[in-house]
Amino acid sequence: MGSIRSSNVKRVAENLVSIYPGKFSKDYSENRTIVKQVVSVASKKTLNNIAGYVTRYMIKLESRRRKEEEETTIPA
Repeated sequence: MGSIRSSNVKRVAENLVSIYPGKFSKDYSENRTIVKQVVSVASKKTLNNIAGYVTRYMIKLESRRRKEEEETTIPA
């Protein structure tokens, strides 16, 4: 089963990725330090949730980008 995150965590994570497009990567520990610097979070759990979702979101964006490239390079 997958983990379910609140819409607050998702919204904050997606906003961070759009505001700082080149900063985040697919590495959780790097993303965690960046989120800690950029956002003032009340709890450690929320910080970890945001960093985890940023990581998943970056993986999802990468796979979408790769899929779009494959679709454009294959002639119909």
